[in-house]
Amino acid sequence: MDRKHNKNLVSNARTLRKNMTKEERHLWYDFLRNHSARFTRQKILGKYIADFYSPSAKIVIELDGSQHYDEVQKQKDAERTKYLEGYGLRIIRIPNNEVNQNFLGICEYIDEIVKQSLSQNHRF
Repeated sequence: MDRKHNKNLVSNARTLRKNMTKEERHLWYDFLRNHSARFTRQKILGKYIADFYSPSAKIVIELDGSQHYDEVQKQKDAERTKYLEGYGLRIIRIPNNEVNQNFLGICEYIDEIVKQSLSQNHRF
């Protein structure tokens, strides 16, 4: 397992933060930025950059555009998920169109998963 922080990706993460997609901006500024479980955006985790990450809830949220649905990308996403799960993280994949069409439902879904995760993490 690689170290969680990869200095080689700092420049890429910074660029991604500056150039978020419309859906990432919406989710960040209208929900995650002020969530009670602290989230960061474009967080370096080993050899990947996660869209959103909550260390206390041990959750990664990935927003997926249409390019994530071809077979090659599905395989890459599966490898990425397995890798990040190796850190004990739960990976939540949300299609961009859901952010656009069902924003409140997505927020409720994320909030419920965060609550579940935080309650499980505090049991130990």
